[in-house]
Amino acid sequence: MELPITRLVVSCHDQPGIVSAVSGFLHAHGANIIDSSQHSSDPSGGEFYLRMELAATPEATAAIEERFGPEVGEPFGMTWRMWPDARPKRLAILASKVDHCLLDLLWRARRGDLGAEVVLVASNHEVLRPAVEPFGVPFLHVPVATGGKEAAEEALLAHLVDACDVVVLARYMQILSGGFLERVGVPVINVHHSLLPAFVGADPYRQARERGVKLIGATAHYVTAELDAGPIIEQDVTRVSHRDDVAALRRAGADIERIVLSRAVAWHCADRVIRTGPATVVF
Repeated sequence: MELPITRLVVSCHDQPGIVSAVSGFLHAHGANIIDSSQHSSDPSGGEFYLRMELAATPEATAAIEERFGPEVGEPFGMTWRMWPDARPKRLAILASKVDHCLLDLLWRARRGDLGAEVVLVASNHEVLRPAVEPFGVPFLHVPVATGGKEAAEEALLAHLVDACDVVVLARYMQILSGGFLERVGVPVINVHHSLLPAFVGADPYRQARERGVKLIGATAHYVTAELDAGPIIEQDVTRVSHRDDVAALRRAGADIERIVLSRAVAWHCADRVIRTGPATVVF
């Protein structure tokens, strides 16, 4: 019989005996550790991070979930979480008019490449509805009128709270308030291109070509109240040259954005990302 797999993610103050305590506890409850990654920010008083995949019977897994806290987590002052490998994360996507990141995520989710099920696409415009409907995903139009940001956020929250495990901004061209981020209750992931802050305004790719940019990149990060300053999950770049016109630069930028965002979402959904203050550990 193939045993169910559960992911265990742990963080705590680094100290001797953590791995021994965790592995000994799992062994005592009949679990088999099939994958393990760990990192210490500083062996002399730093923070310790651990991700394990364990196989165990449903009965053993239930006992592990019940007893891990009092027997291991609390004595070591741990923050921990467990997630069944077979259960996809519920993913909500916010988008505006540009479709490259949105369609890439929908396609990868349908193929089973993200470890996620897209439960909702919400947009402040109707233009993306025909692209979303063939995927069988509910589409919600929440316009943001002038002076109506608070009402729009309330409408979004009514559909997101308790309905998803992560929210992804697939080029959603609205700034979310700190209140929204607090109340949504789940991580929010965003992506942006690398041309800021050097090239601001409506046409950064044209400015980049005029300045002879040789690299175009993208950053995926968790969203915080400070704009584009949340903990970074993934970054990458692609090389361009003087032969590329503005349209080619935009295509290159779109390609790297969707690749970086899909990696970040997949890693998050596989519980490979641990937030640590303003940064992340990615296993």
